[in-house]
Amino acid sequence: MASPPVPSGPPQFVLSTLVDAPAARVMQAFIGHRDLAYWWQVERSVVVPRPSGPFAVTWSAGADRDDVLGQLGGTLHGTVMDYTPDRALFVADVYWQPPASEPLGPMALEITCQPEADPAKTRVTVRQSASDDGPRWRRYFSLTESGWSDGLAMLKDYIENEWLYRVRTIKDARP
Repeated sequence: MASPPVPSGPPQFVLSTLVDAPAARVMQAFIGHRDLAYWWQVERSVVVPRPSGPFAVTWSAGADRDDVLGQLGGTLHGTVMDYTPDRALFVADVYWQPPASEPLGPMALEITCQPEADPAKTRVTVRQSASDDGPRWRRYFSLTESGWSDGLAMLKDYIENEWLYRVRTIKDARP
């Protein structure tokens, strides 16, 4: 049995999911810190959705270490190149700064929110691509694709059940 062909060129992936919410709400979840903290578990974020604005999100340093990438967590940052309100966000010069090893980049990140025939439903698509190739890049993209897949599932659950997340937050804040 022949083994599958080894992909050529820099790694990339495209993932999408259907969310029961208007496009404006879905896009807001990629911009607002409170939303990012809920569904992407970021500790800090600065996103200014306009050309030349920053896109930066930080996760706590994970306890897990990857054999190729080292300690996980860190900061993903880039520059917003294009933003179409409620529809698309394109970030270039994206770098991942891990907690204790060399950065990886540049990359590109594109997020699109396409309303369905029913405007209360949105197809959200995430595309991430690399500028280079190699074992470290391939490992990063393998983990990142899986992370985005889980993240989009969390995004969908968060937006479709947002009131439950807010109730949990209120209950957790009580002494």
